[in-house]
Amino acid sequence: APSAVSIMHQVSRTVDSITLSWSQPDQPNGVILDYELQYYEKNMAESNSTLLRSQINTAVIRGLKPETIYVFQVRARTVAGFGRLSGKMYFQTMTEEEYSSSLQEKLPLIIGSAAAGVVFLIAVVVLIIVCNRRGSDRTESEYTDKLQHYTSVSPGMKIYIDPFTYEDPNEAVREFAKEIDVTCVKIEQVIGAGEFGEVCSGNLRLPGKREILVAIKTLKSGYTDKQRRDFLSEASIMGQFDHPNIIHLEGVVTKSTPVMIITEFMENGSLDSFLRQNDGQFTVIQLVGMLRGIASGMKYLCDMNYVHRDLAARNILVNSNLVCKVSDFGLSRFLEDDTSDPTYTSALGGKIPIRWTAPEAIQYRKFTSSSDVWSYGIVMWEVMSYGERPYWDMSNQDVINAIEQDYRLPPPMDCPNALHQLMLDCWQKDRNNRPKFNQIVNTLDKMIRNPGSLKATTPLSSGDILKVGVTLAGHQKKILNSVQMMRAQMNQIQSVEV
Repeated sequence: APSAVSIMHQVSRTVDSITLSWSQPDQPNGVILDYELQYYEKNMAESNSTLLRSQINTAVIRGLKPETIYVFQVRARTVAGFGRLSGKMYFQTMTEEEYSSSLQEKLPLIIGSAAAGVVFLIAVVVLIIVCNRRGSDRTESEYTDKLQHYTSVSPGMKIYIDPFTYEDPNEAVREFAKEIDVTCVKIEQVIGAGEFGEVCSGNLRLPGKREILVAIKTLKSGYTDKQRRDFLSEASIMGQFDHPNIIHLEGVVTKSTPVMIITEFMENGSLDSFLRQNDGQFTVIQLVGMLRGIASGMKYLCDMNYVHRDLAARNILVNSNLVCKVSDFGLSRFLEDDTSDPTYTSALGGKIPIRWTAPEAIQYRKFTSSSDVWSYGIVMWEVMSYGERPYWDMSNQDVINAIEQDYRLPPPMDCPNALHQLMLDCWQKDRNNRPKFNQIVNTLDKMIRNPGSLKATTPLSSGDILKVGVTLAGHQKKILNSVQMMRAQMNQIQSVEV
């Protein structure tokens, strides 16, 4: 469970309300689902306390008595349950006299702000009129693309901007990724290979900040301008996102070699290999918590109008607190046909991860948030099967044919019915019938709040057993060969002993 909240402070107060804010736990140990605030009058028993739930670390407590001291405590909740309550904090509501005098003090400020607001509105109207007159002789096409990029999805949120729409790709890097001085970066060891070069772990120490562990992607020497542009495009994309379930970009190094992309370090690596290494080690609630985090990250990307196109467990990273974060925003593999990775198969002029991709995306290259939902259903299956390969050893063409004939993956062993039903909903042939990511998050939240809904499981049907049996039969020859080889080795050992 999360550690206790350490700090709580008063934002504002009136005669009958207090607005409070508090820090997140130092050790959340997972994604914070919500907070529970407990409060009661100082001169009353704690048993008379009132509880208030908040999705964020701020709350407005209303209906209080004037000139009264209240005791407040708060605790955080993750999939593991509630953490400990914070220490007791005391805050007092205003008296009627204090409230009246504060209003009188603020009156000149309110009047001044209103007047400034009127002047500002007049200036905006004049500016719009002038701009419209100046722009009347320009063609509409000059503005269309950029205006579409900056249209708000909801107040305060901008739509994702494709870095490839910039005439100069370096402009996108400068706009969305912070340049880091190479002297602040220390590479420790190589931990893997990326599409463009090595992936390393290391340390980052920015001026005035403590040293942190980071992951460093490097661009191999001898790169072309196109490879450099494609490599840095991932940073231009990642730098636009800010969400606890999206991998965080620390910055880039472009003014020296090697060129680097620096991100937060995820201790447990990719989700698929992490699950295979820990087969059967997690509770269903823990697995659902991981899925909830991935869905939350995808909801954020969907709200930003970003389509991932390669959502799979191999592209989800896991930190030491089992928080899952969506990663791998490089799109170049879809634009090239020369990759040797068998996961990606040519389809209509590009590479597509067939087992994770919706039928309309394979057939018509129609990638949308709905096709990402299909891929999310496959990720659910990967998680519940602890990293099993989707469709086992079926060929990509067999997978395409099976899906076209309405075959869907059976529930993994011990998978709750409710989760497999959500997978099937994600795999609806008509993309309009698939759930949205916000609906998926809500559904998983309900499961977490009601663990009893995750107990019912269904054994494999005879049809599913037959399909699995056909897959296993493909291994029969390999198994027989291995047995024969072992027998031959045993005979050799026995003859030596004699």
